[in-house]
Amino acid sequence: MSISTENNILVAENVSKSFDNNLIIDNINIHLKNREIVSLLGQSGVGKSTLFNILSGIYLPDSGKVYLKGEDITGKPGKISYMLQKDLLLPYKTVLDNTALPLIIKGMKKKDARAKASALFAQFGLEGCEKKYPAQLSGGMRQRAALLRTYLSSDGIALLDEPFSALDTLTKSAMHKWYLDIMAKIDLATVFITHDIDEAILLSDRIYIMTGKPGEITAEIVINRKKPRPDNFNLSEEFLEYKRTIVEKLL
Repeated sequence: MSISTENNILVAENVSKSFDNNLIIDNINIHLKNREIVSLLGQSGVGKSTLFNILSGIYLPDSGKVYLKGEDITGKPGKISYMLQKDLLLPYKTVLDNTALPLIIKGMKKKDARAKASALFAQFGLEGCEKKYPAQLSGGMRQRAALLRTYLSSDGIALLDEPFSALDTLTKSAMHKWYLDIMAKIDLATVFITHDIDEAILLSDRIYIMTGKPGEITAEIVINRKKPRPDNFNLSEEFLEYKRTIVEKLL
């Protein structure tokens, strides 16, 4: 299968990967458009993290290619930002220095990196936290800081591996609303892994269903409800119909 790279910021084409002669994912084809939110939904062990490691260049696929803005980045790490489930903020650095770190690594002067990161604190809901340390923040605030750091290290695209799964239900719901709000304002396309069907429907423009052993993309669900979506969208018949369809395809 061939996917055009012309209108897509990210393309994975015919990607397969084995470990110890055990095929983990087989013939994966996905694409991502500019500023689009796409989720990868599937049960544990289906190969979602393996696919993410290939997209980010950490793993080299047995076959297939990964393209970023038309450039072949297969097996080339450092091209795409990757935010893991844990925020991995450095405990001995302030929140400001944590978020500015990717800019400094890229060669920006510390003063300039801090200024660029600090200018985004209000937009990311972190105003007043610049001099605090990660241990002084709530789980939701730590995830905001981690997402800001990911955004500053990105080239218009980020991979998010279950970024909200460790949060309690109320914090998670608030973070979903915040995430959609911030994504409407910044130039970032994201692919995120989730096990949560409701989360996938609420946040995504499209959902890839991944099933089987080896893992394969077995369905693509387009969420047609325009954003911003109403607060009661998750209680609507439309939402429930999406959920029924996804559950059927996951079985």
